[in-house]
Amino acid sequence: MVLGVGAFAHSTLRALRDDGARVSAYLTRNYAHYGPSLEGPTYDPAEHPTPFAALERERPDFVVPMSIEWAVKPWTEEFLTRGVPILCPVGEGLLLERDRDFGRALCRRQGIPVADAVLARTRAEAITFLRRQRRPFVIKNPLCSPFSPIHTIVCECAEDTRAWLDRVDDAEGIFLQEYLGRAEVGHIALVSGGEIYSLVTNQEYKRAFDGNLGVVAGAPLGGIVERDPDDQYGLARRLIRPLLPWFRKVNFRGPVQVTAVRSRGRWQVIEYNVRLGVTSGAMILRLLANPLQVLRDAAFNLPLRPRFRPGLRFGCSLTLAGFGYPFVVLEGPRVPVKVEGRLTCDVWWNEVARGGREGLVATGHRLADVAAVAGTLSGAVRKAYANIRRIRSLGSYYRLDVGRSLWPPGSE
Repeated sequence: MVLGVGAFAHSTLRALRDDGARVSAYLTRNYAHYGPSLEGPTYDPAEHPTPFAALERERPDFVVPMSIEWAVKPWTEEFLTRGVPILCPVGEGLLLERDRDFGRALCRRQGIPVADAVLARTRAEAITFLRRQRRPFVIKNPLCSPFSPIHTIVCECAEDTRAWLDRVDDAEGIFLQEYLGRAEVGHIALVSGGEIYSLVTNQEYKRAFDGNLGVVAGAPLGGIVERDPDDQYGLARRLIRPLLPWFRKVNFRGPVQVTAVRSRGRWQVIEYNVRLGVTSGAMILRLLANPLQVLRDAAFNLPLRPRFRPGLRFGCSLTLAGFGYPFVVLEGPRVPVKVEGRLTCDVWWNEVARGGREGLVATGHRLADVAAVAGTLSGAVRKAYANIRRIRSLGSYYRLDVGRSLWPPGSE
């Protein structure tokens, strides 16, 4: 059973169903239900305020959450007492993503290079700190959640940081993290049975427009992954493997993604996540020859034996953004979403719905993710772009430079 909505849930359900699983989904939000509904039984929170009826009816072997929001629900404690295997760390392990200052302090203790940061309890405290600085800071919420009061604001000069501090909601405090530049990259692994298994090195295209211009969007506009079980760039060796004693201490199991920036001659951590990744997860599952076994064994905290499909090395994911995105206060009408011609790679539906005779209609700001895998990066990029051009909706757009900027790792 998947906990989630939209393209991320749709892709995970399909990949596991294609590998032989009987799948279902508990829909954690009130939108983007169409994609998951194509793959198996779904449970709407409007009718089922908790997932327990779904769990009792479907009796899943394990649960795959799409984000960490499950861990802050009113039903979380009861869910944990039921002992259903879940592909996510719990307890202290969850703090690696949930609490940004916890992750920073953990890096310091383990000798991992990490961006300088300070946790300010109030706006006034943040402004006082900034007066003593002559460098820019990224403004983040101290507690990571899809519904945090502050969504990441990347400031590239000190004046930008100061200007934004007057606008942010400091209800949970303000996390100020040193801005280190744009040479950013990620690495995703699974932790299970007290060991680390590298999967891919990845790049997320977080800004709204080509050339890495515009604001940082609520979710990436695209991504690429490279199969990397041998950690060819050394990211896991430097930034994940030093955490192994802590992983074992807290019985950590599930995904771990490190995002780092190349600055002053070395990689420095800016954050960790404990999920497969909005853009990367679908491509990882398509690169694996045995995704169901790998995820199941990780949920049960067993030794893993990931196998990759021969001839496939890269993946490219593109997001079709709808009217107004990333400025989600702008809402458009339910215009048609049309597919022209035959699709030759995966398309995962997000905020769309059936619209009667018109077929699909747009219901929000992110319409679909198009994902292709191939033996080369150029092959994956070509296939993804050839397919996203076949999907049309009034006011929609997609980035044209995915795979052509921010790669290889260390590029700006």
